[in-house]
Amino acid sequence: MVQLRRLWKEKYLYLLLLPGLIYFIVYRYVPMLGNVIAFQDFSPFQGFLHSDWVGMKHFVKIFEDKEVIRVIWNTLYLSFLQILFAFPASVVLSLLLNEVRNGKFKRIVQSIVYLPHFLSWVVVIGIATVFLKTNGVVNQLLHSVFGMEPIAFMQEPGWFMPLIVLEVIWKETGWGTIIFLAALAGVSPALYEAAIVDGANRWRQIWHITLPAIRSTIVILLILRLGSVLDVGFEQIFLMLNPLNKEIGNVLDTFVYFKGIEQSDFSFATAVGLFKSFVGLVLIVGANRLAKRFGEEGVY
Repeated sequence: MVQLRRLWKEKYLYLLLLPGLIYFIVYRYVPMLGNVIAFQDFSPFQGFLHSDWVGMKHFVKIFEDKEVIRVIWNTLYLSFLQILFAFPASVVLSLLLNEVRNGKFKRIVQSIVYLPHFLSWVVVIGIATVFLKTNGVVNQLLHSVFGMEPIAFMQEPGWFMPLIVLEVIWKETGWGTIIFLAALAGVSPALYEAAIVDGANRWRQIWHITLPAIRSTIVILLILRLGSVLDVGFEQIFLMLNPLNKEIGNVLDTFVYFKGIEQSDFSFATAVGLFKSFVGLVLIVGANRLAKRFGEEGVY
């Protein structure tokens, strides 16, 4: 009864939640019912109710199809590179910005590094193409400074993974610093003053005060990132793919698109997507338990 009274008393606050709840129900939860076709040989003409049930056939096919194994490897390798290089970039940039004492200069730098986040991947890939084409700015500089022959950055398979990671770093690093700088804003200046009195230099202050202040935030974001280890982004990869780099650049997201949309293999594509979601769930639960064993709060 008390809960109902409180609910009625704060009804306007709950009404503010209504648009967000409707969005998630309509666009996130209702479409999940379509996952049933992963267990069918789905035909658009027969529909959900009349398509033949095949059980785990498509999930077994995931581990038997050599192309799927290669795509999973590409996804894991690219995700590992992003965690290894792109994830720490936000932490490093946050530490650097935190050391800036000129407030005006700090705000200008923050605005500059935040800006790429608001550009679409279409624009980012367009910029990269202009700069990295064989007669682009980068090749012209390499030729004029080092006398090097033009490099086909956008066509050579060996450059695909590094370019993807560099694009992610350029676009998202500044935005990721917002969370870490917010955590650092709560650090008491008295701690730094005490460290100075004890003779600690700037590196010691960063190691013993700044980093511990954002350790929990780093752990939580890393757990969430592990949950999307098989999700490296469709739009960026799709725009970077071409016939020359498709073998190394095709990941689960683009593979599902090619199978489900271009080849109309809806059931198998849905099974691959469902498998990806299950792996993400397992990784989040495992990483969260591991974080709690090391004394962190975790996500839940």
